Formats: sequence, C-alpha cells, structure tokens
Amino acid sequence: MLNWILGTVSSVDPVLRTTLAGLGMLLETSVLVGLVVPGDTIVIVASTAVATPTEYVALVSAVVVGALAGESIGFALGRHFGPYIRRSRLGTRIGEANWQRAETYLERRGGLAVFISRFLPVLHSVIPITVGMSSMRYRTFMAWTVPACVLWSLAYVSVASAAAGGYRELSTELHLAGYFFVGAIAVFMLAVVLLKKWLHRRESRHMD
Repeated sequence: MLNWILGTVSSVDPVLRTTLAGLGMLLETSVLVGLVVPGDTIVIVASTAVATPTEYVALVSAVVVGALAGESIGFALGRHFGPYIRRSRLGTRIGEANWQRAETYLERRGGLAVFISRFLPVLHSVIPITVGMSSMRYRTFMAWTVPACVLWSLAYVSVASAAAGGYRELSTELHLAGYFFVGAIAVFMLAVVLLKKWLHRRESRHMD
C-alpha cells in the first residue's frame, strides 16, 4: 500500500507537483481554505516524492512563496473587504468569538502573534485577514511572517522527504521499513500536535 501511495505521488511531474503544493499553500492562507484542507497535509504528501536536492529546494521555495503570496492576499482582502468577509457566511461559520480572539491576540502580542500564529490551528488562516483590518503595516507583517513560513516549510518538507527517502532505501532489504516510515511521520505529527497544544495553552491568556 505504501509503495502504491508513494509511487502515485512520485508519478506526478515534479514541476506540476511543486506548483500544486505552492498553489495549495496560497489558497490555504488567503481565502481560509486552510480551515478545510490543512497545509500540513498538502506539504507532507508533496514532500514524500522529493528525490533530489533540486526538488527539495524547489518544493521548500514553492511552499514559502505560496504561503507568503497567500498571506499577502489575505492581508489585502482584510484591508479592503475585512468587515464584509467577517459578516459573510464563511466568516460567520468561523465564529465571532474566533475573530475577536484573533483581534485581541494581535493587539496584545503584535508582530509576535503573526509569527506564532503560523503554528496554530485556525489562527494561521484568520490572522492575515485580521492583520489587514488592523493598523499594522504590510512591511511589519511581512517581517514577522517570512521567518515563520520559512521555518514551517523547512520542518515539514525535511521530515516528510527524509522519512519517505529512508523507506525507499530500506524497503527492498527490510520488511519493517513501512513501519519505520509510518512511525517517523507519526512521531513528527504527534510532536507537531503537542507543540500546537502547548503554544495554544501558552498563548491563550493573551487571546482572552
């Protein structure tokens, strides 16, 4: 099953695969798609097919550029249409409480809220629009979100591509290779979940 899954992803043209990952990140951070399809999933799936250093660099770059482009669009949407988006059907589904928490968090933490939100569920999709509705300048927003997007992208692409690469090397010699691959991804995702929960608890006092 793992061979089939990895083979299917790898069969997609590298340029197309990388482009789709970048586009997925753009949509995730610009129009609230991340609330439905997490960027984590998009990047992990694309990363399992990385086979060369060139593909690694290209994917990391595409993910970073896509995320930054999406956040820039989200910022612009918030600046020009923020109140309308907030009152829209989608904005209502997000919940007024979440909008207020994002506003309060941004007011209390400033640029640090932008950086940390990249690693928090819901907030990473809401913050760009919320920042657009605030008095924060675009330049300040970028200064905080660029390093967060780079760190996030490097972590996800590195772990997923390394785990998939290790599986391919071991699968022909070791029948347990599949378990190592699944275990590596599971440990990473568990670490991510625990980190997000810890960050959420730590930052909650600045949101309420």
